[in-house]
Amino acid sequence: MADYKDYMLFDKLPHTWCAGCGDGIVLQSIAAVFAEMELDKHDICLVSGIGCFGRVDDYLDINCMHVTHGRALPAATGIALANPALHVIVTMGDGDSVTIGGNHLIHCARRNIDLTAIIANNYNYGQTGGQYSGTTPTDSITSTSPYGHIEQEFDICRLAEAAGATYVARATAFNPVQMRKLIRGGIEHKGFSLIECMVQCPTHYGRYNRQGEAADMMKMMNARSIPAEKAKTMSAEELEGRIVTGVIVNKNREDYYTKYKRIIDAQRIREEGGSVNEN
Repeated sequence: MADYKDYMLFDKLPHTWCAGCGDGIVLQSIAAVFAEMELDKHDICLVSGIGCFGRVDDYLDINCMHVTHGRALPAATGIALANPALHVIVTMGDGDSVTIGGNHLIHCARRNIDLTAIIANNYNYGQTGGQYSGTTPTDSITSTSPYGHIEQEFDICRLAEAAGATYVARATAFNPVQMRKLIRGGIEHKGFSLIECMVQCPTHYGRYNRQGEAADMMKMMNARSIPAEKAKTMSAEELEGRIVTGVIVNKNREDYYTKYKRIIDAQRIREEGGSVNEN
């Protein structure tokens, strides 16, 4: 029986994340899912970007690729298309995925690339000093919005759903059991899957917004959480300030590689003088 420790590089510990950061919970959840699924290390490829959560690849004993800020998804797309037998995992933060890399995210979802995007959302650029990102809630205090953030924030899951993602889910660091379940569902899904993991940043976002210690922030996330099924019965006003958790989208649509391969195979048959059923 595989164990999450089989996929970890313990000689790289202790990790570099701040005390109380939620990223470690997501890291352990990812490794635990690999163990639950008993995946061969050689069949996994993880691509990470820049930012706090971009350090995930430092601690995993699997194939990893660390790329520039906001560019994890295009690199992962190339890997997924070059070797569709791999389980391609992409780990990003909110800055990496929808602020710097937002354009890539919507096109990956639109194309339905067969990969799993795991996004740790802590509402700010934690690694570089707590600046606001594309998910920072309006009116929040950050190092670059000391008088209150004036911009409307992105809802990552709604953005992915609107762009065409076929599996979208959200969990919080308070509930790692649910997080593991959703990550596994994303890996098993054929097509573009996105799991948003809400994580606490007590060093910057929590301190600026007086949310207390890490445990206080986690309890706050849990108190605000609402199951996706219940959320469907609630109005926009009732959902204001809530965190919708669970599976939000789960539907079937042919993935990009399958479509592309069918075109290539059909053209090869034509070139060899055969006939192709166009229906």
